[in-house]
Amino acid sequence: MLKPKKKISSAVIHRLPKYYRHLGELVDSGIQRISSRDLSIRMRVTASQIRQDLNHFGGFGQQGYGYNVSSLYNEIGKILGLGNAHNIVVLGAGNLGQALAQYKSFKKRGFHIIGIFDVDKELEGRDAGPLKIQMIDELPHFIESNDVEIGALAIPKSEAKKMAQILVDNGVRQIWNFAHTDLHLGDDVTVENVNLTESLMTLSFRAALGQ
Repeated sequence: MLKPKKKISSAVIHRLPKYYRHLGELVDSGIQRISSRDLSIRMRVTASQIRQDLNHFGGFGQQGYGYNVSSLYNEIGKILGLGNAHNIVVLGAGNLGQALAQYKSFKKRGFHIIGIFDVDKELEGRDAGPLKIQMIDELPHFIESNDVEIGALAIPKSEAKKMAQILVDNGVRQIWNFAHTDLHLGDDVTVENVNLTESLMTLSFRAALGQ
């Protein structure tokens, strides 16, 4: 895999997991190669866009042959860092936080949820899947001892900035934010905002249009 020569746009970054998912399905189906045109039909992205996206990382295709599916799947996995283990802590042990802690497919992709934390003393020590719920005041030591890369915020928006700052102050630079507020924590911190309500509103809009 070649390293990109320039900064990659967020649009390209957000398409990479989609490439990875579709290529994985092709691998599982036993398909060995695919053209950019056929891949574009499958993904509903133009063939030109696919070529432009992949050219950031070296291209990978061969004219007249297309893409080796297994090879491209593995290379995009490397680009996404899926060959590495990523330790995650979840802040918030409500329904969403516990669901994240118990979701088994994360581990298959190298994402290991290793701790879940809350401020509610009544939850301390309770099971959240394979984990025990811990208190927020234990978080700094836990991060220091466990090489935590990602913090997931499954908490009310009123607490999101405060809890995110605790993560950042203790060296966590990747925030997965499910709180209903956008977070801006500095140029050296990456925040992936996941707003479930906005996603439902998008579906509502399309349903209203009859799409």
